[in-house]
Amino acid sequence: MRNLIVFLWRHNFFFLFLLLEALALLLVVNNNYYQRRVMINTTSDITGGMLSTVDEITAYVTLKNANQILSEENARLSNRLPSAYLRTDTAQFFVGDSLFRQQYQYISTTVISNTINRRNNYMKINKGRRHGLRPDMAVLAPNGVAGQIIEVSQNFSSVMSMLNSNTRINAKLKNSNQTGSMSWPGRDYRFGKLVDIPSHVSIHIGDTVVTSGYSHIFPEGQMLGTVEEFSPAPGDNFWEIKVRFSVDYNSLQYVYVVKNLMRDELLQLEKKQLTE
Repeated sequence: MRNLIVFLWRHNFFFLFLLLEALALLLVVNNNYYQRRVMINTTSDITGGMLSTVDEITAYVTLKNANQILSEENARLSNRLPSAYLRTDTAQFFVGDSLFRQQYQYISTTVISNTINRRNNYMKINKGRRHGLRPDMAVLAPNGVAGQIIEVSQNFSSVMSMLNSNTRINAKLKNSNQTGSMSWPGRDYRFGKLVDIPSHVSIHIGDTVVTSGYSHIFPEGQMLGTVEEFSPAPGDNFWEIKVRFSVDYNSLQYVYVVKNLMRDELLQLEKKQLTE
């Protein structure tokens, strides 16, 4: 201990210099947008590479569960064949919806980090800009919505989880097509909240909640969960609905990034309408 104290005292100016350099770097990053973006992308690549290595090692342990998930996903896709054109390869596939004339590209990815116990939770996946990913793309689990991409680096992407206070998804009750807004109230990762459903609408325990399709990010009909309980919102003419998520966010491993190939065209139309 005495030798350590002597060493620190002898080199105190050097350690003080390092501390001041770190403080200066922190101030530059926090107060400059460009430097902050560079720092985020750099650290994302470094931590992403480390997490990807750890994920490859632990993947063998959960191989049985992964095979089950992939099997269920293949079954889900097969059920869509009668009403959709499907072309598959080892990395991605395309689904063209003949009714709404929408076309989506699904890119398979692996979750390499994930949190569920914070107020704002995020995931990191092992594909990024060079794989065609960009912000505002939907991320789906085999049995429901996982979140949406908010940041991309060359090889990795950060995903804002459904378990995030900033997540809002246009949703609807499948049996009545009544639309509302889906969010996560916090605390329990198993349950979300659906609001803006008028109180005159008939609701039952177990009703299915899916994406409405009103967003350019999430395709219509993606599973969100089932109604767990509901009650009138205080002083309002709407239901407050507790929804049990269809996705177990504590066990996510494989997810799909959804690219709406016609999103830019739709946004151009909206922009034109706003300027008229």
